[in-house]
Amino acid sequence: MGFPTNHSTFEAKGPAVRPAAGAPPAAGRGTDAAHAFDLDAVLAQFPLLVAGRRGEKPLVYLDNAATTHKPECVLSALEYYYRCANANAGRGVYPLATASTKLYEEARRTAALFVGAADDEIVFTSGATAALNLVAYSWGMEHLQPGDEVVLTMAEHHSNLLPWQQVARLKGAKLVYLLPDAQGRIPDEEIDAKIGPRTKIAAVAHVSNVLGSVFPVRRVADAVHAYGGVLVADCAQSVAHLPVDVRALDADFLAFSGHKMYGPMGVGVLYGRRELLAGMEPLLRGGGMIESVFEQHAAFADAPARFEAGTPNVAGAVGLAEAMRFLLEVGYDAVRARERRLVERLLAGLAALPDVRVHGAPHGEVGVADGGAPEPSRCGAVSFNVRGVDANDVAAALARDNVAVRAGAHCAEPLVRYLGERATCRASLALYNTEEDVDRFLSSVENAKRNVSRMIMASMH
Repeated sequence: MGFPTNHSTFEAKGPAVRPAAGAPPAAGRGTDAAHAFDLDAVLAQFPLLVAGRRGEKPLVYLDNAATTHKPECVLSALEYYYRCANANAGRGVYPLATASTKLYEEARRTAALFVGAADDEIVFTSGATAALNLVAYSWGMEHLQPGDEVVLTMAEHHSNLLPWQQVARLKGAKLVYLLPDAQGRIPDEEIDAKIGPRTKIAAVAHVSNVLGSVFPVRRVADAVHAYGGVLVADCAQSVAHLPVDVRALDADFLAFSGHKMYGPMGVGVLYGRRELLAGMEPLLRGGGMIESVFEQHAAFADAPARFEAGTPNVAGAVGLAEAMRFLLEVGYDAVRARERRLVERLLAGLAALPDVRVHGAPHGEVGVADGGAPEPSRCGAVSFNVRGVDANDVAAALARDNVAVRAGAHCAEPLVRYLGERATCRASLALYNTEEDVDRFLSSVENAKRNVSRMIMASMH
């Protein structure tokens, strides 16, 4: 489904390469002449960033791991849906309801192609948090037994930790943690030592939201499958930076959010293998997910409908599908090449500053990872501390320069504690960031101590 968009900067150079719904995902994953990265053309698609770059202190937005900005095509898709197709999907046979239902299922088809799945293996959720909770409570509660083990990394976001804590407590299971090394990597020996006959589930992030480390999901999947367990992949932090394919990762379940990959807030995707979804009880029960209801019992619809109780976020799904097409249009090879240069520049700049400690790998070299494809050792996020200055004070000093970063535990408190910190600062990159953004950030970090002193003195008067 095409929407009126402001893609003229792309289209002026030739035919649009964004695939229509139903096109194979491979159409946008490579880099060729059509996918050459044009930074000006990309930036022009983000109206909030365009507006933010005006003024005496232009906005430097480096909080993309928290949420990304939205391109014109996504904004147009949302507006189009509410202006032209707003009706409750799957609930009526009148033309407007039929149009809404068609858009919703086209979005599901786009999401399925995007991750290499079948349509009926895609469940729309409110985000990765809801998706991971669904797996933990619908699959984990049914299959975990006393003495079983759930393997996580120490770097998990709370969304992929707290549900497993609760389910393990209720079922008498045990949590086992894979520990990252000084470079922020999960060594093979950790996987071999921690995954064994008692492992029923391994739930791991593809990319750490604190370290930016790319974790060996396929290696973990192979290990857990050897003992008959399942692999749950949290791809919330990877999907904007790396192509995600459920077959290449050999994931049994996979989750991600729309708002971290240029899509709307309040929508996400859970992929589940068909045979696993078929045997799961729904977590939420209500309208739209039933086959029949009687006074004392009910029968539920097949997946994915049984997991989508209530009025669906059709506009969110439509906007998310458009964000996927946008990413495929730009091309993941172009995204990775662009972001790798920026990460290297940022890391080199921080390494040159006195009193700055960078967490994780000090560089973003490319290696051979999941599926045998070249993959960076880190992407997206870089966390650091300035010696003698609280991380929140550093972030506040940067904010005075209109440089947006995040400070805190980043919903990954066990990892930050493992790093020996109470909080870190995190700069996280996206495809629209520039070399000037990185240089402005580095200059602001360099001046952070002095600026914090000024802020303290000002607060005393």
